[in-house]
Amino acid sequence: QVQLVESGGGLVQAGGSLRLSCAASGSMFRNNAMGWYRQAPGKERELVAAITNTGNTNYADSVKGRTFISRDNAKNTVYLQMISLKPEDTAVYYCNAWYGSNYIGVPRYWGQGTQVIVYS
Repeated sequence: QVQLVESGGGLVQAGGSLRLSCAASGSMFRNNAMGWYRQAPGKERELVAAITNTGNTNYADSVKGRTFISRDNAKNTVYLQMISLKPEDTAVYYCNAWYGSNYIGVPRYWGQGTQVIVYS
């Protein structure tokens, strides 16, 4: 069983930055692909960024160039650095882990979510 705990959300002005962190429990972390989804009010949950166990990354078109995912296997932590934030980035951000090493299909594990609000 993998448990994921997010932190780092909050209120930020448009153009600002935030770094989200996700601490994972369990020894599977370094073998799992990790990622971040988000869900805005009235919208479906969408994949923001994902990273394989070897560091290959993938980003949604809407955040490319403004968002960077990274992982520290020694700390069992995955990060989401967001810059040049826009009001449309407002959402609940969920950390997730896939069962395998690549981000294929639906993630197996989900965190409880952290709220990001970007105001103009």
